[in-house]
Amino acid sequence: MAEELAVGVGPSKIDMAYERFGDPGDPPVLLIMGGGAQMINWPEGFCDELVARGLHVIRFDNRDVGRSTHFTAAPPTDIRAAMAGDLSGAVYDLSDMAGDAVGLLDAIDLGSVHVVGASMGGMIAQTIAIEAGARVRSLTTIMSTTGNPEVGRTSPGAFGDAGPQPDDRAGYIDWQVRSARASASPGFVFDAAAVAERAGRTFDRGVDFEGMMRQMVAVLVSGDRTARLAELDIPTLVLHGADDRIFDVSGGRAIAEAIPGAKLVVFDGMSHNLPRELWPVFADHITELVRHAESVRMG
Repeated sequence: MAEELAVGVGPSKIDMAYERFGDPGDPPVLLIMGGGAQMINWPEGFCDELVARGLHVIRFDNRDVGRSTHFTAAPPTDIRAAMAGDLSGAVYDLSDMAGDAVGLLDAIDLGSVHVVGASMGGMIAQTIAIEAGARVRSLTTIMSTTGNPEVGRTSPGAFGDAGPQPDDRAGYIDWQVRSARASASPGFVFDAAAVAERAGRTFDRGVDFEGMMRQMVAVLVSGDRTARLAELDIPTLVLHGADDRIFDVSGGRAIAEAIPGAKLVVFDGMSHNLPRELWPVFADHITELVRHAESVRMG
């Protein structure tokens, strides 16, 4: 289906760009992307893998990315102060972003969905499960963590040395390729052409470095979810790369340990991206979870 815009969504009444794939009559899967990443970072080919397995897919732009509402009236973010513990400059938190996602479900008349989140999107997915559990049929997190600063740590140099974000399209594409290469999966092919193509589309849809900084502070101000995760009773799948340099695999292990009955799958050679070779494998695992959750739901 074509990209659409939902207006006045959720408690914050923001506008949200979204797109749907597959038969609306199939079990719905809501894909939530990570920090600074647009919905197109869920590759169309991956969405097609899910659709081919009988799932209905919804992807969307979080606040402050792409074609959803940007909080441009906020003052500039002091990320160094935030990382040092001064979170007074936070404009919103992950609960607000979770409220956006639930509001989108209301806007498109979906009572509950199977939620899949990557990186920060996995944190938002956890927050939805904690705060609006009735809307979540199953939970899948990919390359995410709990918010406990002792797990899921970032390796030194994980983001490379790409420098500041350029303002021109060609420079932005090159910057994205160099950044992606720094955190690419060592066990899989790095597809520079695909990264460049998506970076160009991202630039054309609208980039916002300050928006990404606001999202980073939202993660920091939201704290540790471990104790709340232990209270969940939702079929859960945790997918993580053994070689993740952005969020160490200990973050995924901590999620799986916290949520009762969660299944953990660790992929050797995978870092902090979605390698094309693993799309069918991810889709199989997610579909297995969805089918189990649907059977439980139907009694």
